[in-house]
Amino acid sequence: MIDYDILIVGGVGVDTIVRVDRLEIPPGRDSVHVPPVRDYPAHTGNGVALACHTLGLRTKLADFLGEDPQGALVLSEYARRGLDFSHLPAPAGTPRSVNLVDADGLRFSFYDGRHPADARLPREFWLPLLERSKHVHLSITGVNRDMYPDVERLGRPSSTDLHAWDGENEHHRFYALRSDVVFLSAAGLDNRPEAAMRSILAHGRAELVVATAGAHGAFLLTREDDAPRHFPAVDPGAPIVDSNGAGDAFVSGFLHHRLTGRPVEECMRAGAAAGAFACTTAGTHTAFLDAAGLERALA
Repeated sequence: MIDYDILIVGGVGVDTIVRVDRLEIPPGRDSVHVPPVRDYPAHTGNGVALACHTLGLRTKLADFLGEDPQGALVLSEYARRGLDFSHLPAPAGTPRSVNLVDADGLRFSFYDGRHPADARLPREFWLPLLERSKHVHLSITGVNRDMYPDVERLGRPSSTDLHAWDGENEHHRFYALRSDVVFLSAAGLDNRPEAAMRSILAHGRAELVVATAGAHGAFLLTREDDAPRHFPAVDPGAPIVDSNGAGDAFVSGFLHHRLTGRPVEECMRAGAAAGAFACTTAGTHTAFLDAAGLERALA
């Protein structure tokens, strides 16, 4: 029985957002006043799950979560939004990051990565969820690395987001070569992602690779393409204030259209529209397009 359109595993935490004029230390000063500092339920799995849920996909999220104030903040937000979340206690506490966001909406993140590198969600926890899911999205947090043999045995399509991968890091490469749909940011590749995209297709099982490039749009490379195809960014129709969560929103828009059987070109445009909208609100994962809003943005 399939109960979920998408299962997202890993990537739940809390962001502390600090808004600054510029991403630099002011010369000659050791402190500066900033707008109110706020905490938000965040991180990549959280963003993909909330965005997919808002788009109307039957969404399941699973991860570790700390029994601490940050974990309580996450649970309260999921209850408010109606997101289906299963979790196990995280002995090291809820992962956190501090994100500096400048006046143009650009960010720099300090991530504390509280989970030990060898932390793994147990098979008896995630296997029943995987068996009831149409598609699985694996965040690159490591807690889900043991899932791939069962993902492949069950024939479940999979996706992952490598974020700002440098093309070399073996932790990211593991996910890149085991997933059917691979997303990454061109920023970690000096905005020249073609070599990394080709390597993923040549050495892994991926059907396609998407490299997002912010205001410069995104690139798509499939096994049928001779070269990456460029798709322009979408004008969100409002000022850009915060890029936190834009990549996760792109993933959700793309997967929403893919899981509803749309052509890959439409998936790319849906991702661009969802990602652009996420940049128009302050904070991390605070607002997402619903399905009707996505169709209006594409129109």
